[in-house]
Amino acid sequence: MQPRAQRHHRKVRLTKAPLTAAIYLACCSIAWAQSTVPAPAPAPDATTPAPAPTDQPTKESRTLDTITVTSQKRVENLQKVPISVQVLGEQKLKQQDVLSFSDYAKLLPSLSYGTVGGGVFSGPGFAQVYMRGVASGGDGNHSGSQPSVGMYLDEQPITTIEGSLDIHIYDVQRIEALAGPQGTLYGASSEAGTVRIITNKPDKSAFSAGYAVEANAIQDGGTGHVFEGFLNAPMSPSTAIRLVGWQKHDAGYVDNVFGTRTFPTSGITIDNADRATDNYNWANTTGARAALKIDLNDSWSITPQIIEQHQDANGSSGYDPSIGDLEVTHFYPEHSDDRWTQAALTVEGKIGNFDLVYAYSHLNRRVDSHADYSDYGYWYDQPDFGYGAYFVDDSGAFINPSQHIDAKDGYTKTSHELRLTSPKENRLRVVAGLFWQRQGHDIYQRYLVDNLASTLEVTGYPDTIWLTAQQRQDRDEAAFGEVSFDITPKLTATGGMRFFRSENSLEGFFGFGPGYSGTTGEAACFSPDHFHDAPCVNLDKSTHETGSLGRANLTWRIDDNKMIYGTWSEGYRPGGINRRGTLPPYKADFLTNYEFGWKTSWADNRLSWNGAVFQEDWKDFQFSYLGQNGLTEIHNAGQARIRGLETDIRWAATYNLAITAAAAFYDSKLTENYCGWLRPDGNSETVCPAGTLDPNGDVVEGPQAPAGARLPVTARSKGNITARYSFDLWGGDAYGQLTEIYQGDRRTDLRTSEDQLLGDLPAYTLTDLSAGFKKGNWAVDFFLKNAFNKRTELARFAECATAVCGNEPYIVTTQPRTFGVRFSQDF
Repeated sequence: MQPRAQRHHRKVRLTKAPLTAAIYLACCSIAWAQSTVPAPAPAPDATTPAPAPTDQPTKESRTLDTITVTSQKRVENLQKVPISVQVLGEQKLKQQDVLSFSDYAKLLPSLSYGTVGGGVFSGPGFAQVYMRGVASGGDGNHSGSQPSVGMYLDEQPITTIEGSLDIHIYDVQRIEALAGPQGTLYGASSEAGTVRIITNKPDKSAFSAGYAVEANAIQDGGTGHVFEGFLNAPMSPSTAIRLVGWQKHDAGYVDNVFGTRTFPTSGITIDNADRATDNYNWANTTGARAALKIDLNDSWSITPQIIEQHQDANGSSGYDPSIGDLEVTHFYPEHSDDRWTQAALTVEGKIGNFDLVYAYSHLNRRVDSHADYSDYGYWYDQPDFGYGAYFVDDSGAFINPSQHIDAKDGYTKTSHELRLTSPKENRLRVVAGLFWQRQGHDIYQRYLVDNLASTLEVTGYPDTIWLTAQQRQDRDEAAFGEVSFDITPKLTATGGMRFFRSENSLEGFFGFGPGYSGTTGEAACFSPDHFHDAPCVNLDKSTHETGSLGRANLTWRIDDNKMIYGTWSEGYRPGGINRRGTLPPYKADFLTNYEFGWKTSWADNRLSWNGAVFQEDWKDFQFSYLGQNGLTEIHNAGQARIRGLETDIRWAATYNLAITAAAAFYDSKLTENYCGWLRPDGNSETVCPAGTLDPNGDVVEGPQAPAGARLPVTARSKGNITARYSFDLWGGDAYGQLTEIYQGDRRTDLRTSEDQLLGDLPAYTLTDLSAGFKKGNWAVDFFLKNAFNKRTELARFAECATAVCGNEPYIVTTQPRTFGVRFSQDF
């Protein structure tokens, strides 16, 4: 292996001359439509595939196409929906070479995300999704809060506690991002918003098929590839099947370089000679999707679907700047094997003139992982702690105190939804339904120290200093409904309610072996049951909550092309059990939204401008952080307020040139102090001037986060602009495209001292370029992502980040400059 420091002189520099030429050709994808083609007939229900935009210019027209969405559980024109919705259509997804969550997240200004933690958990499949600045940070632990943003695949929720599924994006009709509380129609995990991935459905009208092959290379990194294909086949006049498959190799670009580490207490020195390698943060993804559509008669149909994906990921996407650019020195395996299957069934029919939809889904996900945790042992072995003195073998001799983690996490999620929808042409329209969901998480994590003395082990688990073996259950039940009434042909009032019941339970074992005393581990056991093969049970708690959410909206259609609306809406996130049994449960938090928005089209439908301004009040928000023994603790921290503006523009500038832009601006901050402890009534303490004694009797210097402090994770501003120039060439269609993406600076932690330790994330601008040619049924595309090779900072994390512990932060960055070519063909 050649260290990166010796390779820097070989880096390829892309000069501005060819870039200028590429930018001259380039210009953003926009949807176009042919005026000679009639508007597509609306589908009977939200689950029926909506017509996809053509997204291509024609000789007959230069107008924008109609974008169809199902965000309100019925098929509607985006410009008629009184919600702040950002949509990436199928052609836009192709034009931006969107393959994964990180690809589409950068194109949605209302969406931000963080990572669960370090190592493999900073890579694909473990993103924590936030919207509209509703983020306190640190919600991703397996015993943490439920997500505040709901993720859906068609009708099925796909959000798990430790992160949303990173579904490979192919043969997807559109992605909808619904900003703001969607609590009445979408429920508990849609407190701040909802992201919906809508797939293409089986089509019995015609045979179709296609495939795509891509090769790509990362500057100073590895080479990757993508293979994709789909087939749609009518099987009879009433039946069709759709099959989709993909295989992708994401190349690595972070090097695990050779290094040594000496522990002060024992003087033991270790090295990583057996693990040092270049480009070690690679990932392989393989998956398939199959859907069958059967029309039982003119009114009823059933659509079973199954999707399965296997993601094999290695290494850490975070690099250690103290080691070098895109370099780490890690000593133990870092690997995850993420396999999941989701089966779904959708039944559509009519009862009278009402549309009925029943949606069932069952998700089964298993993640086996190994993680390097040696930083923790090293920093706690410094003179102030002498951590290493506790780690000996059976002879009493010092051993290497480094820890590494062996984990097996099993997730299940089953949901049922039954929904009735009245005809949308009626003056009075109704959506009503019932929802039931149960999700489980089997948690198994061993913190290992090699050659550990048997007296220090957890009983029955060799070399295990700490064991977590627990089962978490979350249950949600709800009845919901919305009623819309046209007061006049141009003025519509809507009101909705959702009545819910949620329950959370956590049972099992966590902690040390019998050689330690305290409130965790075997010393705290109260039942001899071998729950999940653990020595005993030291935690068995549950909590439940009931309540209701509301929504009210007034929409005025000024004319056929302009609409304004005002909305009041609520969202919530359920409470739950703290992993440390001595702590009280954390309560549900609630978000109240006040919003004014507009949807407008101008210049004979060549320009659209949509937007919304809002204020959201976040009450008793849940705040997660690592407490004693590295256990996640969750408290209701207090109150916060988010004000913002979201806007997007689509412009058919000329016949050849199309421009789209979207931006979001947020002012998110605490409205009262966060002191860091709870009052006897269970609420967060807000009065703690310097000199106050905390519950432990320690003198504090003031609040951990004062009123007015910015919330973490989300930037004050985020946006993107794309220009796409299309032209005729050699009897085919050619294009050049430029996309600029901007994100402002962000805080890493709510608390002042911890944020100063990790440091703020600086603002950045990314440039993506592409060009291509299409003739007949085949196309070839060239793309250059992160064209100027910017080293962005998407997230920072550390295994040990406190004022009393050595701080070794890692940076998760955008993939370096990547050049690729893609060939596709449709039949």
